[in-house]
Amino acid sequence: MKKLQIWLPVLFAITIVIGMQIGYRLNSGPNSSQGFFMLNKKSPVQEILDLINAKYVDSVHDTQLNRGAIEAVLSNLDPHSIYIPASQLREVTEDLQGNFEGIGVEFQIISDTIHFTNILDNGPSEKAGLIAGDRLIKAGDSIVAGNGITADGIKDILRGPSGSTVNVTILRENELLNYAITRGTIPLVSVDAYYMLNDTTGYIHLNKFSSTTYEEFMQSLENLQKQGMKKLIFDLRNNGGGILQEAIDILDEFLDNDKLLLYTEGDKSKRREYKARRPGLFEEGKLVVLVNESSASASEVIAGALQDWDRATIIGRRTFGKGLVQEHYNLSDGSAVRLTVARYYTPSGRSIQKPYENGRKQYHDEVLTRFQNGEMIHPDTVSQLKGEEFKTQNGRTVFGGGGITPDIFVPMDTTGFLGNVKPYFENQAFSRFIYKYYINNLPELKRYTSPSEFAEKFFTSEATIRSYYEHLRSLGINFTELSDHDKEEMKFQIKAFLARQMFKLQGYYEVVNKRDKTINKAMNLEDNG
Repeated sequence: MKKLQIWLPVLFAITIVIGMQIGYRLNSGPNSSQGFFMLNKKSPVQEILDLINAKYVDSVHDTQLNRGAIEAVLSNLDPHSIYIPASQLREVTEDLQGNFEGIGVEFQIISDTIHFTNILDNGPSEKAGLIAGDRLIKAGDSIVAGNGITADGIKDILRGPSGSTVNVTILRENELLNYAITRGTIPLVSVDAYYMLNDTTGYIHLNKFSSTTYEEFMQSLENLQKQGMKKLIFDLRNNGGGILQEAIDILDEFLDNDKLLLYTEGDKSKRREYKARRPGLFEEGKLVVLVNESSASASEVIAGALQDWDRATIIGRRTFGKGLVQEHYNLSDGSAVRLTVARYYTPSGRSIQKPYENGRKQYHDEVLTRFQNGEMIHPDTVSQLKGEEFKTQNGRTVFGGGGITPDIFVPMDTTGFLGNVKPYFENQAFSRFIYKYYINNLPELKRYTSPSEFAEKFFTSEATIRSYYEHLRSLGINFTELSDHDKEEMKFQIKAFLARQMFKLQGYYEVVNKRDKTINKAMNLEDNG
């Protein structure tokens, strides 16, 4: 018995190893899918892929074949279940995580030369001594000027692990300078702009929901409150969504007690409720949310919840209509799949997901039909499905199944350019002119020390328009001189993008918001109480 007790564990171990070997051989041999006890039976899709690899007349690249099969399968699901190839995963991930690792510059390729058009404040390049207007000649061991390098090629050279160093040679005026730049973590901000519109009304523009969005939002909100903000205009126009939890955390700052913020549910996902959990920073002040046809997903979560609780006034145009929740799954080859696992519902129980039964093309083209049927101009042409009615906290009727319809409609602004101005924007002509004008007029432009001062005091001159004409001629672009109306519009666009060049997106929004009809509607609403 003692000998048996000693050898029994060894016998068990040997038996397990032998069993594993037998299983492996059964599964790796011919017709293994029909092997002993039908182990690992393959699907017809996998069988076809195996047949193509084994018998097809020409060589086939496995990666391309697998990608095509995966995309074909997903195309029969909803429009937001997608495959992400390994080559694209880094860029997609960076956008959601809210940062990337690099040197902190914006650049343009002009006449086969890389111009650093903007240097990130307090970023690696600014700390090393680079300034806007520097031209990149060499990076590492690579000559990058005059050799046809692409924007992606530049990114591959300049980006790298935080803490690593890249040596660059730049041309500043007529002098060659060498710099060693230590790469760092570069933020991809969610909050484009925030500032006080007047003594009591604050403004925040949010472009997406990444992993840093809630933190950025809170910093903006706290800063505005220190400046005396009692009313907030929260701009979610053109915000396509992102990480749902960030939207939930922001909602928690607006709604009190344990109010339901939203819930998610799917065929294989049990109902999950999200409620307010803590005292919010802005539960009492007046709140206006701006939306349009490009506000989607997490943006619609916020607009829908605040509308259901009658906590905010929603102003703008009907939102996109994406009410599906995706989960991210990494695959073994470095690629990934984002698979829809549930729908989300507003507190009143409405789904805002628009129909997609007629295919992905018609689904995405649906926004174009809003232009064609007049919905962008006339509120009474809204074609949203109205099959099921829901009630807000105060008893107002709202509808599900096609985005969030705002409480106050603002038509699309059609007072911009009236003539054909396409030549003015060909081959990056406009962005190149803005950069060139900035570099050539630095002493004058540096007199404006803040976005608000620039927005109030800078005016685009007739001489600047004539300079733009000369710029177009130098590029060999044929154009017709602008009408008086279009000339004034071009002056405004030049001012707005000069503000962006000088003060990033903060400057841009402080200029364009001056004549934004939706902002004006929100301001009048607030002023009228």
